[in-house]
Amino acid sequence: MNFLSYFRNEAFERGIHPPSCKLTADTPIRRLPFAPRLVVPLSQHIGKPALPVVRVGEEVQRGQLIARADDGLSVPHHAPATGVVEAIELRPSARGPWAPAIVIRVHPGSSQEDLCANPRDLAKASSDELRQAIRDSGMVGLGGAAFPTYAKLAIPAGAKAHTLVVNGCECEPYLTCDHRVMVEEADDLIAGIRYGLRATGAVRAIIGVEDNKPAAVAAIKAAIARHEAAGQPDGAIFVEAVPTKYPQGSEKMLLMALFGVEVPSGKLPISLGMVVNNVGTLAALGRLLPSGRGLTERVVTITGPGVSRPGDYRVPLGTPLRFILDYAGAPAGMNDARQVILGGPMMGQALPSLDIPITKGVSGVLVFRGEDLAQRENVTTYPCIKCGECVGACPMGLNPSQLGMLAAKREYDAMAEGYFLGECFECGCCTYVCPSNIPLVQQFRVAKQVLREKSAK
Repeated sequence: MNFLSYFRNEAFERGIHPPSCKLTADTPIRRLPFAPRLVVPLSQHIGKPALPVVRVGEEVQRGQLIARADDGLSVPHHAPATGVVEAIELRPSARGPWAPAIVIRVHPGSSQEDLCANPRDLAKASSDELRQAIRDSGMVGLGGAAFPTYAKLAIPAGAKAHTLVVNGCECEPYLTCDHRVMVEEADDLIAGIRYGLRATGAVRAIIGVEDNKPAAVAAIKAAIARHEAAGQPDGAIFVEAVPTKYPQGSEKMLLMALFGVEVPSGKLPISLGMVVNNVGTLAALGRLLPSGRGLTERVVTITGPGVSRPGDYRVPLGTPLRFILDYAGAPAGMNDARQVILGGPMMGQALPSLDIPITKGVSGVLVFRGEDLAQRENVTTYPCIKCGECVGACPMGLNPSQLGMLAAKREYDAMAEGYFLGECFECGCCTYVCPSNIPLVQQFRVAKQVLREKSAK
């Protein structure tokens, strides 16, 4: 069957429909001011940390290279503001352990203009040259995984890509940064898609957007028409509205909704001739590559009942959460009576400290008040009643109930070998529907971490 000959445009099986809570969907992107100090972690991506190329006390300009990519899977980092390198030291990270970071004291009187641009003509660049330019920009997946983009666009030996799939679903409740990028920066998105087509050798691109975002679909269609009228034929580009369902933003679910194909267990989309990228990532590439600039900022959704000025903000990388919450109207007095989550409520991570900075992979900051959490804090966990709700909700067709019982007994090897723990991408559907309030996805994360440590030894 040639599945490229049509769009299936049907919802994948199972999944859930949580309340969307898209409070900021109609608010234009605003710019966040520069914090007095920015903390730039050397590891903002999957792979080896970058290596600093600046010294303490050195003046840096916004956009200047401050850490080069290490050998292997790594990307460089650029100064998000003009200032002075105050320290290169260990700082708190969202992952838990303190990690090396470059601390920049921002010059308050600077115009913060990026003067480190290196314009380049990429019209005749080869695919290898394009991927190198992408790597030089420091770009990683802005959807949350933070996988280096140059590596994701590199096609393995023996494989061939025919389709670039662009993920514009943004199914997580509360988050709207991708939606606003599609509405406001559709031309950058199409330009970035054309770079992606050339880097991968794909002949077409398909943008999947959930059907609860008609403004985004309309903006993209208009941008496609403008680019076609300008005569930029690097491949056919389509946009398709797909049914709204969580977790539609997972690449495997999106491919199922668009084409009715399933990525084989243990394989990647390239095994089907497809490469998947996030809309925010490609829009940023469309803006940065022609100018030769590095990634120094990104759009972040700041929202939740704990902030009085929610919105989508263009945030300098390295901005501490404490500064962001103060600006967004989260009173300092509620430090002990709130929960701050990086990302969305389904797959996001609750943070132990407000000194953690915004990094390249952070798409949202969600703030709940004490009264919002009171009901959940008093919830009692009960034994599994074998109702099967989690089985009916799991988009991967796993048995979360059985996995949960094995996790409780620390039978981690059995979870991986007999029950396909590795196929779980921690969407949280099972935890959401469980009437016994069992923290299933948290148990699975612990199991995976134990297995990773065991494998490393």
